[in-house]
Amino acid sequence: MSTTEQPLKDWYLSAGISEPVYDFCRQIQDGLQERFRQIDAMAEVNQMKVLRAMQNNRVSAACFESSTGYGYDDLGRETLEAVYAEIFQAESALVRPQITCGTHALTVALSAILRPGDELLSPVGKPYDTLEGVIGLKPDNPPGSLKEFGVNYAQVDLLSDGSFDFEGIRAALKENTKLVTIQRSKGYDPRPTLSVERIGELIAFVKSIKPDVICMVDNCYGEFVEEREPIQVGADLCVGSLIKNPGGGLAPIGGYIVGRQDLIDLCAYRLTAPGLGKEVGATLGVNRSFLQGLFLAPTVTAGALKGAIFAANVYEKLGFSVVPDSTEPRHDIIQAVTLGSAEGVIAFCKGIQAGSPVDSHVAPEPYAMPGYHSDVIMAAGAFVQGSSIELSADGPIEPPYAVYFQGGLTWYHARFGITMSLQYMLDAGLVTL
Repeated sequence: MSTTEQPLKDWYLSAGISEPVYDFCRQIQDGLQERFRQIDAMAEVNQMKVLRAMQNNRVSAACFESSTGYGYDDLGRETLEAVYAEIFQAESALVRPQITCGTHALTVALSAILRPGDELLSPVGKPYDTLEGVIGLKPDNPPGSLKEFGVNYAQVDLLSDGSFDFEGIRAALKENTKLVTIQRSKGYDPRPTLSVERIGELIAFVKSIKPDVICMVDNCYGEFVEEREPIQVGADLCVGSLIKNPGGGLAPIGGYIVGRQDLIDLCAYRLTAPGLGKEVGATLGVNRSFLQGLFLAPTVTAGALKGAIFAANVYEKLGFSVVPDSTEPRHDIIQAVTLGSAEGVIAFCKGIQAGSPVDSHVAPEPYAMPGYHSDVIMAAGAFVQGSSIELSADGPIEPPYAVYFQGGLTWYHARFGITMSLQYMLDAGLVTL
């Protein structure tokens, strides 16, 4: 045992981790060093990408200043958006604290581009729950859905092996198909996450049939996991949240949209007002957090990836179905674990909550959360509410009873959180070691 191993083990035991759980998880970790080395190498590539973009766009201390009111001539905001455009290899970017979340960013983009009579197509199956109300797929749609404004929706599911249904997509592309939305991550569906390469193949196929169609990628949870981003493989727009990967855990709010100049202009007009666009939008003191969080994002994302791989290996060895599996390449930070019972999902989430630095003394319970079609349990002892780049886990209380784990501002915290989730599962009699 190394000179640091026993003190570390003592800390774990003092936190309520039993010796069998600690030893089991430690053995799993010892077998992952080569995977972790590969993640660190990718993080260094992405760190250089971010660093050079900041240098090329002359980020300075003046960029940290705040603006109020209309927010005219905000140097920090304009520089931040130029940095995002360079990192994502886009013509333009909209990065704002006025965008409240990923769903809001997607809504801004969809509402900016689609008009009555247009059709929105998802060639990768059902979108994330919170987008159902935006599109108009719920029996009791809230006011203001795309459907209410005369926008049609079509969907082509993935095939049983997770591949694209190219013939189905070909048949679904119509004269009025204006925008194709591609959700990179899995949402509450334990399907494979789409790699940037696969996204590029899908976009190339769609544009070979209808060259003028706009391809938008929901990039949430995928930023800085790979060397390339979706704009580099043909996406016209790429959308995400700053309280996920690119905020680095420091952004207190916000979202981004990057892509073609003309489309970003439309999105800016929708976010503010026609004729105003990107010229207004006070930053209210968040520029420093946005820029510093972006600078840290590749390293923070790497820690979250290590946690996801660790979780996959722990729970797969215990006999649970995990997506991705313990050896697959990673294309986002989410790890799905099918636990097979409501009790399993609840125990797992209670363990994650108990392992958090904030609100570790409270226990999450399932409840009817706005925008979701079933009761959902969410564990997130986070410094920023809802920040899923921080250690968190959630899932709907419905078959197949899968939990979705993500985040961890550091690998060390992710390791502890997963170890604590296993302890809670063991204490509930749901696993044996």
